Amino acid sequence: MHAGVITFPGSNCDRDVAVALAACGAAVTPIWYAETKLPRLDLIVLPGGFTYGDYLRCGAIAARAPVMTEIVRRAEAGVAVLGICNGFQILAEAGLVTGALINNAGLKFLCRSVDLEVATNASIFTAAYSRGQAISLPIAHHDGNYVCSRDELKRLEDDDLIAFRYADNPNGSTGRIAGVLGAGRRVLGVMPHPERAAETKLGGTDGRMLFQSLIEALG
Repeated sequence: MHAGVITFPGSNCDRDVAVALAACGAAVTPIWYAETKLPRLDLIVLPGGFTYGDYLRCGAIAARAPVMTEIVRRAEAGVAVLGICNGFQILAEAGLVTGALINNAGLKFLCRSVDLEVATNASIFTAAYSRGQAISLPIAHHDGNYVCSRDELKRLEDDDLIAFRYADNPNGSTGRIAGVLGAGRRVLGVMPHPERAAETKLGGTDGRMLFQSLIEALG
């Protein structure tokens, strides 16, 4: 599998996710946000961080960076796209996943491990998990409160597009949603950081299964 990891001004988890992907056997190419052409890729990753200082709205400026035109085109053509934390916010701003990410309900930055439920394993991102499996991943965000309309939530539930749910909903997200799939099931926005739980020495390996799912699905 050949993965491209995008670096925007303010990204700070690009190296982390590249290391996690490489440890699982992927070939990784770093890509700068100003690029307008991309090599052939099986997976595109938008990492965590604070792109453009989170001005306007988190991810709003990055969603309009030069590279995003090609990323949206690739996603619409079926290339897998993973957005983690700030990357999730960028995906939402770019319209690749439904809903939006706003201030945490408690208006505080949250940085700790949280318990999650795998809501579906019917995706290239979650196939290595069991549906309903309890896992633990770290979060580190101030604007991780996922919101969508009642109709959107019903559609997500009916179409099995909710990937992960929080056990205790630390940020107040609608439907306890921690990760959501795009309409074609090949785009995932996830707020917790799987790359920070990809090796035992990091404190856990529950995140590694997400990358293994991708490796197995994409080769």
